[in-house]
Amino acid sequence: MTPEDLAILHALAFTRQRPWTAEEFTSLLDSPHVFLCIGPHSFALGRAVAGEAELLTLATDPAHQRKGLGRARLTDFLNQATHMGATEAFLEVDQRNDTAVALYKHAGFTIIATRPAYYTLRDGTRADALVMVRPLPA
Repeated sequence: MTPEDLAILHALAFTRQRPWTAEEFTSLLDSPHVFLCIGPHSFALGRAVAGEAELLTLATDPAHQRKGLGRARLTDFLNQATHMGATEAFLEVDQRNDTAVALYKHAGFTIIATRPAYYTLRDGTRADALVMVRPLPA
C-alpha cells in the first residue's frame, strides 16, 4: 500500500475525524520505529521504541467492516510490537467510538486516562480521547 492508498482508506474509515494525508503517512513511514501491518481492506500503523508500542491508527474500509479485519490488524500490530521488544502497548481512541473501544477492550486494553479535546473533527470541533494500555508478553 502506498501512502496515497493509506490516505484514501483512512479517509473512508474516519468520517468524524480529520483523515491523515499521504504526506503525513510518508513522514511517519520514514521513521525507523514505525511499522505497517497490511491486510485486505485494512491496515494498522504502529510505532515501537524503548519497550513501548503505540497504535497510531487502525483503519478498515467501511464496506468490509464487521468481518474481523480490524481485529486481525490489531493482532498483527500486537505481534509486531512484541517482536520489536515492546512490553506495553498504548493507544488513543475517540471516547465516542463505541465500536473501537469495544474492540480494544476485547483485546485486553484498559482505559487509564482521558485526553481532553485531543482529536480535531471534520467540522472543526474537538473530541476527547481515551488512553488505553495493555501489557505484551515477554
